[in-house]
Amino acid sequence: MAFSVPHIIQCYAQGYFLMADGRTLNWYSSVERTLIPLDSRFRYPKSLRRVLNQNRFRVAIDTAFDAVVEGCADRDTTWISDDLKEVYYQLHRAGWAHSFETWQGDRLAGGILGLAIGGAFIGESMFYRISEGSKVAMVKLVEHLRSRHFLLFDAQMMNPHLSRFGALVIEAAAYEDLLQMAIVQPCRFR
Repeated sequence: MAFSVPHIIQCYAQGYFLMADGRTLNWYSSVERTLIPLDSRFRYPKSLRRVLNQNRFRVAIDTAFDAVVEGCADRDTTWISDDLKEVYYQLHRAGWAHSFETWQGDRLAGGILGLAIGGAFIGESMFYRISEGSKVAMVKLVEHLRSRHFLLFDAQMMNPHLSRFGALVIEAAAYEDLLQMAIVQPCRFR
């Protein structure tokens, strides 16, 4: 593999992220970044509140990391190539990459894949297999990050799904400042 764990973490800590373009892995950055707020700006639909109150899902961390990676990559068009999966597996073994999962009974309902660097959680992808599985994962992950005093939940790029949770877009310079403050925080994801 062409990427070492220290090099990958150093690049993420500078605001870059990996994506596969076909079979080639490349580093990317953007002039804007999407953040999931960890304060009162975070919101979710009332219909999801009912689902949460019913306790239909339980959450877990890193119990099915490989399955979450596969779930995130399982789409008609994906930027998660086999090489990028291997990068995630390597980062997971080194303690940097994590899966935040929702379960319904013994079925994996959904999950979020990301990297934790200090007080920054960099969300790479999410998926669901059972309706509402990824949405519950999002709410519960925000609660988890708050309880661990994380400063930043980076969702990288805006989409309509994230906007329903109060996601906001900031300029690259503001993102880089916030990222530098976050990565030096002594937060532990697990």
